[in-house]
Amino acid sequence: MSTDAQPIRHVVVMGVSGAGKTTLAEGVVAATSWAFLEGDRLHPEANIAKMADGHPLTDEDRWPWLRAIGEWISDREAKGESAVIACSALKRSYRDLLREGREHVEFFLLDVPEEELYRRLETREGHYMKASMLRSQLDTLEPFGADEPARTLRSDGDEDEALRETLELLGLPEQPAHTGSR
Repeated sequence: MSTDAQPIRHVVVMGVSGAGKTTLAEGVVAATSWAFLEGDRLHPEANIAKMADGHPLTDEDRWPWLRAIGEWISDREAKGESAVIACSALKRSYRDLLREGREHVEFFLLDVPEEELYRRLETREGHYMKASMLRSQLDTLEPFGADEPARTLRSDGDEDEALRETLELLGLPEQPAHTGSR
C-alpha cells in the first residue's frame, strides 16, 4: 500500500509486441514492490485464438479487454496500491479508456527499432503474437498527445540500461542492477 511519502501511481508500460514491456514492467515491480498485471492475461480466449490464427484484433475485440484492465487498475486505486501494467495501449482512445476516472494512470512507451522487434518476434517461442502481425501494431500505434501523462524510452534492447533509464524517467530511486531473472 502506498504511503504519504509514496503517492499512488499506475504505470502502464506500453508498446508493440516484442518491445520488452513485460520484462521492463517486471523490473520496475522488482525495484518498487508494486502490484503487477500482465495485460495479456486478461484477453478473452476469442482474442487469443484470433491472434494465434494470424489475424489482428479490431477495436471491438479490444474494448472488453481494455475495460478489464481498467477495472483491475480501479481495484488497485481503491486499495491505495501502486501498480505496473504491461499493456500495448497503442491508440489514444485506448489510453483514454484506461485513464477514465483513474487519476493516477501514466504511460511509458518502450520504443524499440523495427528491425529489432522483428528479430525478437521471429525468435520468440510459445507466444500467440507472430512477427507477421507486427506491421498492424506499428501502423496502429498513435503518438502521445501533449496532454497525456506519458514518457517514451528509446531502447536498443539492453534490459539493465532500459530499467535504469525507466526508473530515472519515472523519478524513482535508482536500484541495484536488474538480473533479468524472473
